[in-house]
Amino acid sequence: MSDTIDQAVTQLNDKIDGGFDGGTAKFVFEDEGTIMLDDGGARAGDDEADVTLLADTDTFREMFDGSLNPTAAFMSGRLRIEGDMGLAMKLAGVLG
Repeated sequence: MSDTIDQAVTQLNDKIDGGFDGGTAKFVFEDEGTIMLDDGGARAGDDEADVTLLADTDTFREMFDGSLNPTAAFMSGRLRIEGDMGLAMKLAGVLG
């Protein structure tokens, strides 16, 4: 597992403060790895998910630190979403 994924797991767990209710999300960091998020919190992994978010490392870093709104990232093409769009919107509310 890369240092980038380790740091992102920590940032995401701090941001969501516990877990994410309502489904399973996968964050695919281009050329780095994958993070899973569910009601147990964030962890490195690559399992099946209800929604998958794909972006480069800088985009996720900016979303997790609050300097980039997830909706703006999606609308500008920096973030791609596959799967349950309703769950993606719920997740954007948690991250934003």
